[in-house]
Amino acid sequence: MKIGILGGTFDPIHFGHIRPALEVQQQLALDEVWLMPNHIPPHKNGTHVSTDDRLAMAQAVCEAFPPLKLCAIEALRESPSYTVTTLQELKLQYPQHEFYFLMGMDSFLGLQSWYQWQDLFELCHLVVCQRPGSNMSVEHPMHAVLTKHECVPITTIETESIEASIATKSGLIFRVSITEQPFSSTQVRADLYQGLTIKDALPVCIQRYIKQHQLYASKAINSPQKS
Repeated sequence: MKIGILGGTFDPIHFGHIRPALEVQQQLALDEVWLMPNHIPPHKNGTHVSTDDRLAMAQAVCEAFPPLKLCAIEALRESPSYTVTTLQELKLQYPQHEFYFLMGMDSFLGLQSWYQWQDLFELCHLVVCQRPGSNMSVEHPMHAVLTKHECVPITTIETESIEASIATKSGLIFRVSITEQPFSSTQVRADLYQGLTIKDALPVCIQRYIKQHQLYASKAINSPQKS
């Protein structure tokens, strides 16, 4: 199967995560998109609610949106999660699958700072989600990487190249235009803390979970949790 992977802290998960994942799934005809909550993100000190809560919220979203599935491989790891390590494990567990790792253009521009980033092309395809009209400068170091790996529209390449692209299970870059979403987890947490309405940002299942478990109150905002 063709499996998209969307990693993140998901603290909390919101439509800024969900809608782009569904758009990519439809545009690239992926069989599923796996939501992969981090446990200990290498670039963050911790999270505002427990890993169990973030897993439960991601699972609730998967139940509400069937193309999405939960992948707990990083959440269950007791050490910082590096993408290349995770993909190596997934390839061993699911050799039959073809993986598509989703990231924003900002993340792609900073990819050279990622741990063993060049090995990603041996493990998966990259899906770079960008807002309509946004472009990368030709002077940027990652422009050469994009040029080398990008899968261009079928109408512009030779038949042999099409067949080669179909045959390969990793190493391509797909640029996908997505609808811009005006949501961020930071803003959602701030709005919850102030008691503001967040219905547009969160699916009903997440609103219900946050209310039932009294998440993102003053204590949770000010005291990041690591478990």
